[in-house]
Amino acid sequence: MNTFASTSNQIFSQAVVDYHINDNVDTPINNPFEPGTIESLLYLKCWIDTVQWHLEDIIRDPNIDPTEALLIKRRIDKSNQDRTDLVERIDSYFLEQYQDIQPQTDAKINTESPAWAIDRLSILNVKIYHMQKEVERTDIDATQHKKVADKLNVLLEQKDDLTTSITQLLDDYASGLRIMKVYKQMKMYNDPNLNPVLYQNKK
Repeated sequence: MNTFASTSNQIFSQAVVDYHINDNVDTPINNPFEPGTIESLLYLKCWIDTVQWHLEDIIRDPNIDPTEALLIKRRIDKSNQDRTDLVERIDSYFLEQYQDIQPQTDAKINTESPAWAIDRLSILNVKIYHMQKEVERTDIDATQHKKVADKLNVLLEQKDDLTTSITQLLDDYASGLRIMKVYKQMKMYNDPNLNPVLYQNKK
């Protein structure tokens, strides 16, 4: 059965592979999906995650120039904000999908919104791609190869479990077994009116 979660995995995998054609954090995104569609949002979500994965690698270079490191740190901060904004847009899609569902009297509330689960699924796809590359390395010994192969197996199992869990969650929303509720993240450190360092510097 082609569920929303399984379709998401296909789109995430495509985004990761597309990024690694050039494997450069400055490569412009070429989103193959119609703007404004949920598919387009999912592709963009995973593209952001993939770029940020590599930015996190770059900033850990022990020989990196401090000025460059600061620029990358600021870029990561912006990426995190873009990621949060995008998750909330995906949750808006789910809110619209289930807005006419009448929850049952004993309906439960989930610990996280569906889009934050999708967020974790996207990042898992990025992790799996890179762990697979570690497994394929020919310059590591048998001990290291077993370690990364074991980690890859765990990640693949986690992906299967999360895919199933998201499918079950969305089915519960559709049948009124769970109440669809979303809370905005309301991050404060990027808000010039809420971060004391920022608003005190405006005086």
